[in-house]
Amino acid sequence: MLHELDDREVDLLDRLFPHLAGLVLDQVEDVAGSVRIVARTGSEMVACRSCQMPSSRVHDRYRRRLQDVAYGGRPVEVMLEVRRFICGNLGCPIVTFAEQVHGLTAMYQRRTVGLRGLLERIALALAGRAGARMASGLGAVVSRITLIRMVRAMPDPEIGQVTVLGVDDWAKRRGQSYASVLVDMDGHRIIDILPDREAGTFAEWLRAHPGVEVICRDRGGPYSMGGREGAPNAQQVADRWHLWDNLGEYVKKTVAAHHSCVKEHYAVLKQAAAEQAPDPGQTAERATAAQAESRSRVVRARRLYEQVQALKAEGRHIAAITRELRISPVTTRRYFHAESVDELVAAPLAGWPSMLDDYKVHLHQRWNSGCTNIKQLHREIAMQGFRGTYWTVYRYLAPFKGSAAPAAVPSPPKVRHITSWIRRRPDNLDADEQVKLKEVRAACPHLDILRGHVEEFAKMMTGRHGERLDAWIAAVRTDDLPYLHTFANGLERDHAAVLNGRMLPYSSGAVEGKVCKILNF
Repeated sequence: MLHELDDREVDLLDRLFPHLAGLVLDQVEDVAGSVRIVARTGSEMVACRSCQMPSSRVHDRYRRRLQDVAYGGRPVEVMLEVRRFICGNLGCPIVTFAEQVHGLTAMYQRRTVGLRGLLERIALALAGRAGARMASGLGAVVSRITLIRMVRAMPDPEIGQVTVLGVDDWAKRRGQSYASVLVDMDGHRIIDILPDREAGTFAEWLRAHPGVEVICRDRGGPYSMGGREGAPNAQQVADRWHLWDNLGEYVKKTVAAHHSCVKEHYAVLKQAAAEQAPDPGQTAERATAAQAESRSRVVRARRLYEQVQALKAEGRHIAAITRELRISPVTTRRYFHAESVDELVAAPLAGWPSMLDDYKVHLHQRWNSGCTNIKQLHREIAMQGFRGTYWTVYRYLAPFKGSAAPAAVPSPPKVRHITSWIRRRPDNLDADEQVKLKEVRAACPHLDILRGHVEEFAKMMTGRHGERLDAWIAAVRTDDLPYLHTFANGLERDHAAVLNGRMLPYSSGAVEGKVCKILNF
């Protein structure tokens, strides 16, 4: 539908589209569910955009198609006829210029100022794909790339005065390219991104933005050096979480260095349990007798054992036997080195599968307490996390029928488990973990001393007792813990920042949160 507007319709459009006020509205057209408004400018004098000298000399006219904010869910398009003027100032570098309508048009834009502002707000809130879907629902068709381009074209906000600054690095490409994010800790907002994490770049930024009084950072050397060079009067704060994390790395190295003590302790316990256990030969005989001679598995095992031993007597090696009998090298090796066929038949019954290592103590205790129902025991350890079958448990417990199970010795705890127990609060350890940590500390004096130092460091950090730092470093140096000595050396080199981290209320938590948001963008 196309018609000329009367005065009443013009007045109505002025109220519905106030940003079109001052234009001469000619027509309204309904095109496939969208609204098209035909208008033209009416001013006689227009100021030059370069020298601001008014001009009335029209060079030519042309029509602009502007996408406007949708009304009632229907897209709106403005067909605007504009004029190009000749500048009358002979010294002006611009010969001709196009007129712009304030609040409606901008140079080189096919969207009105109002629609562009709406899309920019959507892009800032939702970014690419989500923003494009939101804009489509509002009647403005736009691609995700256009929204991202709008965000990049927006001017950076004014940084202003920053008193407390947070800095941290983030990986643009892990292991190859890194950048630095700067956060205003008072408002928890990102104020700038540096292209790298070098000390010189950070120092240059600080010199260009004076007034920083506190710098929150991690233990990285470039930020420490850059802070001293760019803002020598600012207090540097080493983040408490990074201190605790750095200590954890040295604790793990210390535990790994003394893990052999723990292994020796468990080896002694296992040897003592082995001396009390039934004779392996008797266990094999009992297990072999329990097998029916008519079972096909036993028959096949005896026949294969005879074949392998016959070829072995002829002087054949394992590879030749494997090719001739067409069996796996692992099976050939087992049958080649077996002393008797009973050893092969009873091996699955007498062996201790690795998947049962964490549940042997429970199985032995329940067996010796009178519960010899293997199905019940399988259900119990399955509830504790065992993922093996019933037959795995059966083959393990069958040799103990009619007798008591020997004392089960669990495997030595791993380095990461011991490190976790040492670093955690005592009341955060369950009863089993407390017992295991007590055994570890008893097995190795170095780990016992390590636990004491870590506990004291944690109390000093949570209570913000910075005055105890020097005493803690001195206590560490008296013990034979080289990795903790290295950690103490780092604390002394960064003494002022570490001390501020324990006494001032600042941390880099907000910076870490912003880094996570950047990585998830």
